[in-house]
Amino acid sequence: MESETIISEQFYSNRSSAISEKALNSSFFGTKEKSQKVHVERPTSPFGLAVLIGTFLLMIAGGYLVYLLQEDFEQFHFERIASTWGFPFLIVTTILFLYQSGVFLYSSFMYLKYKPIPSVSDDLLPTCTIIVPAYNEGKLVWDTLLSLADSDYPAEKLQLLAIDDGSKDDTWYWMQEAKAKLGDRVTIFQQPKNQGKRHALYRGFKLGTGEIFVTVDSDSIVKKDTLRNLVSPFVVNKKCGAVAGNVQVLNNKKAILPKMLNVSFVMSFEFQRSAESQAGSVLCTPGALAAYRRDAVFNCLPEWINQTFMGQPSDIGEDRAMTNMILKQGFHVLFQRNAVVLTNVPEDYKGLYKMFIRWSRSNVRENLMMAKYAFKDFRKESKFGARLFFLNQSFKILMTYPFLLFMLFFIAVHPVLFLSSTLLAILLFSSFSMLFYAKRYTLAESFWAYSYSLFYTFSLFWIAPYAIATASKRGWLTRGL
Repeated sequence: MESETIISEQFYSNRSSAISEKALNSSFFGTKEKSQKVHVERPTSPFGLAVLIGTFLLMIAGGYLVYLLQEDFEQFHFERIASTWGFPFLIVTTILFLYQSGVFLYSSFMYLKYKPIPSVSDDLLPTCTIIVPAYNEGKLVWDTLLSLADSDYPAEKLQLLAIDDGSKDDTWYWMQEAKAKLGDRVTIFQQPKNQGKRHALYRGFKLGTGEIFVTVDSDSIVKKDTLRNLVSPFVVNKKCGAVAGNVQVLNNKKAILPKMLNVSFVMSFEFQRSAESQAGSVLCTPGALAAYRRDAVFNCLPEWINQTFMGQPSDIGEDRAMTNMILKQGFHVLFQRNAVVLTNVPEDYKGLYKMFIRWSRSNVRENLMMAKYAFKDFRKESKFGARLFFLNQSFKILMTYPFLLFMLFFIAVHPVLFLSSTLLAILLFSSFSMLFYAKRYTLAESFWAYSYSLFYTFSLFWIAPYAIATASKRGWLTRGL
C-alpha cells in the first residue's frame, strides 16, 4: 500500500500572516484516493533518539532484573497466596485476565473482518453541513476552513459553517480572512460570549440544512477525499446514524509527546474503532472529525443540549454524549479508516494531562449513561459487541482503585520487584502496538509505542482515579490563552 507524505509546515505557520496563492490553490494532501495510509514525515532529533534509547535500556534492565530476582518473585507470590486476601485476589485477577484476553481476541477477529466503505459517486452523496466551532484557535481555524473548502465534494451539496465561541484572541479575524478568501462557500458566526463547544455545535445544528452533519475541530486538517469517505456509509447503510473519522496527529514535528500520541492514536482508531465498527457500535465519534445523520441528531438534540451530570450542566464530552444517544436510538455507529483528519495535540505535560482528565471524566459519565440502556433491547440487530465493549470500559473504571491500591502496596513492600516487573510488562504488552503501527505505517516511528507506555505508566497513572473522584467537575481545561 502506498503512503502519502504530509509536511506540517504545509499546513500552518505561526510566524506567517499570509499563505501564498500557490499554497491556497493546491491540495493540502496528495491526491491518490485509493491510499489507505498517511505517513506524516518529520525529522528526528538527537533528544528523541536519546528518549528511545533510554526507553529500551530501561526495559532491558527490567527484564534482566526479573531474571535475577526469580526467587524473590516466587517468594512474594507464595506470601501473597498464603495471605487472607491473596487467594481471592488471585482468582479475581485471573478471571479479569482471561476476560481481557477474550475481549482482545474478539477485537482482533472483528478488526480482521473490518473494511472501510468506499466512496460513493457524486450523484449519490447527500447534502452535507460542516460545523467548525472555534475558541482561541487563532490562525489554525484558517487552515481548517481552507482544507475543508479544498475537499473533493460537490460544492453545491456542501454547507460550511464556522462559529467563533467568544474567543479572546484573533480567531474571529482569521475566520473573516477565510470568509474573504472563500466567499459564499463559508458562513461565519460569532457567539456573543463563550458558552462552550456544545452550544457552538448546537447553533450549527439549528442552522444547518444538510442531510448529514459533519463536525470538525478548528485545529484540524482534512484529507482531500475525507469528507466523501466519511459520508458514504450513510448512503450504503440506512441504519447508520453516525460515523467516526480516523484521527492522526499533525503537530509532531518538534515535540516528543505528539510523536508518542501519534502511535497511540493509530492503535485507538485503526485497531479499536475498526473492531467496534464491525460490531456497529463505535462508542465515541471524535470531536476532531465525526458525521451524524440529521434525523438522529434532532431526535436527541434537546436532551443533548440540556444534559446534566449530578445537577450540573455538561460542558465536556459532547462527542461521546451524542454517540451514546444515537446508539440508544438503535442506529449503527461506524468508523471510516479512509476518512483521515490530522489534529493538534498538547505538546507539554500540563496540556496533556488536562486533556486526559477531560476525556476520563467524560468516559465515567457516559459509561453510567450507557448502563441505562446497554442491556435493554435498544436495537433489532446484534447487541453483543456493544455490550462487550461497554463492559470492558466499565471493568477498567471499576478496577481503577483496586489496581491503584495494589500498585501502592507492591511499591511499598517490594519496590525493586515492582519496577522490574512493570518494565518487563511494558516491553511485552506494548509490542503489539509497535508491531501494529509498523505494519500500518513505518517501523522507525513504531518504537514510540514503548516510550508512550513507559511515560503513561509512571507519570499519568493518576489520571483515571482523579477523574473518577472529580467526575462532576466542569471545565474544558485546555482552551485558555
